[in-house]
Amino acid sequence: QVQPVESGGGTVQAGDSLRLSCALVGRWFDSYVLGWFRQAPGGRHREFLGGVSRSGLDRTYADSVKDRVSISRDNARSTVDLQLNSLMPDDTADYYCAAARQVEVPTISTQYTYWGQGTRVTVST
Repeated sequence: QVQPVESGGGTVQAGDSLRLSCALVGRWFDSYVLGWFRQAPGGRHREFLGGVSRSGLDRTYADSVKDRVSISRDNARSTVDLQLNSLMPDDTADYYCAAARQVEVPTISTQYTYWGQGTRVTVST
C-alpha cells in the first residue's frame, strides 16, 4: 500500500508555469504507474492530465494539455512531478496524484487505487 502526497499548489499568475510534486509514501514505488488529475471547483469529475510508466520512460498526456504539460518521475526519490506551462484561469482546480498497479498508464480515474489529498491551484489574472 502507498500514499501519494502532493505539494506545490497555491496562487499563480496567468501565463506563468506551475510545478507540482508528489511523493509516494510506502514501498515498491517502481511497481506503480503514476497519474496526475485535476478537478475544477464545483466539478463532478476528475480530468486526466497525464501519467508516467513504472520505468519513467513512457508518458501519456491528455490532448487538452499535451502542448503545455510535462511529467517526470524519480524512482530513487519516489517522486513524480507535474509541470504545466502558460497557465490560464481555467487551470484553476484541485490537482491530484494517483498510483495504480498497472502495466500501462490508465487514463480513467477509477483505474487508480491510491490517491493523494490534492493540492489547490488558483490562477489569477
